[in-house]
Amino acid sequence: MTNGKKKFRLFDAVLMAVVVVLVVESAAPAAAIGTSQFFWWIFLLILFFLPYGLISSELGTAYAGDGGLYDWVKQAFGARWGGGRLAWFYWINYPIWMASLAVLFFQTAEKIFGLHLSTAVSIIVQLIFVWVVVFVGNKPVSESKWIMNLAAFAKIFTIASLAILGIYVAVTKGVANDFSLHNLLPPQLNVKSLSNLSVIIFNFLGFEVVATMADDMDNPKKQIPQAIIYGGALIAFFYLIAAFGMSAAIPTDKLSASSGLIDSFILLVGNLNWFVILIGVLFLYILASEMVSWALGVNYVADYAAKDHVLPSIFGKEDAKGGMPVGTGYLNGIVGTILVVVAPFIPNQDIFWAFFSLNVVALLISYTMMFPAFLKLRYSDPDHERPFKVPGNKFMIQLMTWIPEVLLIATIVLTVVPLNGSQEEISAKMPILIGGVIITVVIGEIVVRYAEHKSKVGTPVANHIN
Repeated sequence: MTNGKKKFRLFDAVLMAVVVVLVVESAAPAAAIGTSQFFWWIFLLILFFLPYGLISSELGTAYAGDGGLYDWVKQAFGARWGGGRLAWFYWINYPIWMASLAVLFFQTAEKIFGLHLSTAVSIIVQLIFVWVVVFVGNKPVSESKWIMNLAAFAKIFTIASLAILGIYVAVTKGVANDFSLHNLLPPQLNVKSLSNLSVIIFNFLGFEVVATMADDMDNPKKQIPQAIIYGGALIAFFYLIAAFGMSAAIPTDKLSASSGLIDSFILLVGNLNWFVILIGVLFLYILASEMVSWALGVNYVADYAAKDHVLPSIFGKEDAKGGMPVGTGYLNGIVGTILVVVAPFIPNQDIFWAFFSLNVVALLISYTMMFPAFLKLRYSDPDHERPFKVPGNKFMIQLMTWIPEVLLIATIVLTVVPLNGSQEEISAKMPILIGGVIITVVIGEIVVRYAEHKSKVGTPVANHIN
C-alpha cells in the first residue's frame, strides 16, 4: 500500500464500523423473537459483544494485516490445521448473503414503488445488484470510503426515524406488543425464540473487517480500538431503538423477516407516502453499500488464504494496478448469480430468509476458531507487541474466551438442529442443516483438499489480472 492511500481517519473507521456491523435488514428477523429480544440484546451485548470487541481490538492491532480473522487463526494454529476451512466458511457466507440481499432489494423496490414485475425482470434486477456490488467491491477502500460514510448516515437516519416514530405511536396510540416485565423476560424452553439468537450474534459480528483496513489508516494501533469502542456503543444503541420501533408497530406473530422494516414504517406513518418511499430508497442504498463494505474484508481474507495454499489459486488473483483481490470478487458474483437464477425454483417462497439463515450459520461457524486462537496466542506468543491488550487476570481472560465461544456454538446448534420435533421446526431447520452445514462442509472440504493437493505439486497460487 502506498502512502497516498493512507486516508482512512478515525471518523471513517467509526463510520465503517457502523456500516459493516449495523446490519439493518436483520433487525426484523431479530425482532421476530418478540419483546424478550431486549433481554437477549443486553445479555449478548455483555457476554458476547463486549469480549468479542475487545479481543478483535487486541488481535487486530497486534497482528495487523489483510488476512484478518484468518491470519489470527493461522498465527495460533497454523494454516493447514484450520485456516483453510475457516477461510472457506468466512468466504462462502458472503455470496449467499449477497444473493439474499439481492432478493430483498427487488422485493423492497417492488413494495415502495407499487410494482408487480415478472420473474425474468426480477432475476435481471437482482443480477444487476450482484454485479454492481462486485465491481465496486473490487475497488480500494480509499476510493470507496464515501460510499460507506454515506451508508452510515443512511442507516442512522433510518433507524433514528424508526425509533422516533415508534416512541410517538407508543405515546399517542399505544404499542402493538405487550411490554410488561413478564413478556420482556425470555419464555422458558421456547425453542423458536432461542433459534433466532443466532441473528443477534450475527448482528454483532464484523469488527475484524475494520482491522483488515489497518494498512489504510494513519494510526491503526490507536484507531482500531477507538473505532470498535465508539462504533460499538453507537451500534448497540441503534439496534435497541430499532428493535423498539418495530415492536411498537407490528405484533410479533405478524412480523415478516423480509419486509418487516418497511412494513413497520407503513404502519407507523399510516400509509405508503413520500417519507416511506424515501426510507425505502435509503434502504436500497444500504443493502448495496453493506455488501461493498463486507467485500473489503472477505475478499482480502480469501486472497490471503489462497497465498497460503489453503484455498484454490483463483481466490488469489489480483488486479495488476492496485493489487485488489478481484479473483474472489468475481467468484462472489458467479456464486451469487447461480443462487439468484435458481432461487425461483426453491420450494421455500421466503427466499430472503432461506438464503439469509444459511449465510448466518456459515459465518458463525467461521468465528468458532477466533476465541481459542486469541487464548492460544496469549500463551504461545506472550512477547509479541500488543498495542492494545484485553484487560484482566488469567481467570478473566479465560471467561472472556470461553463464554462467547460457548454462546456461539450453542446458537449454531439451536439454529440448525430440530429440538422439539415439531413439523414446523423440522421444515424450517432441516434445509439449513442440510444446505447450510452438511453440503457446505462437504464442498468446502473438497475445495480445501484440492488447494492442498495443488500446492504439493507446485502449482503457482497468486497471479495478476491485467
